[in-house]
Amino acid sequence: MNASDEQVPVVERDAVRCVVVDREGLVLLLRSAAGWELPGGGIRPGESLVDAARRELAEETGLVVDGDQVGEPTWSRQTTFRAGYLRRLQAERIVRVAVDASAPAVRTGGRHLAGRRPDQAYRWWPVADVRESRQRFYPGRLPELLVAFLDDQRIVEPFEAWS
Repeated sequence: MNASDEQVPVVERDAVRCVVVDREGLVLLLRSAAGWELPGGGIRPGESLVDAARRELAEETGLVVDGDQVGEPTWSRQTTFRAGYLRRLQAERIVRVAVDASAPAVRTGGRHLAGRRPDQAYRWWPVADVRESRQRFYPGRLPELLVAFLDDQRIVEPFEAWS
């Protein structure tokens, strides 16, 4: 954080991120101004992790999934980042979401579309391409940890300051 961040309200929240995997093993990432990121967002009061994952996925991608398609949260992390006029301090749990289709069409909008054609707002990535890419990802260690996550290893990631 820098000096200007001292004046910014800090909001703590729990969140869920989704590693969406299609039938071919491709992983869905959404394009934002900061790079490529996993779909997901805040968990509302009283909302279960599974329901939050399903809601966020539908809101950000148009994909509708059943609760049994959402896996256990085997990756947990803490992060902080600027979000408009505030700073989020976020406890994230990351789940796998299995999609029984090959690279289904995605409907994005808002910040993911921001000046892009709809087909540029998302991409189904081969895992090897994520690992080898020089692009920026959120979470920042996604290229390094994705294979372990997909192999069902438990991951507890240290704090990440994201700008």
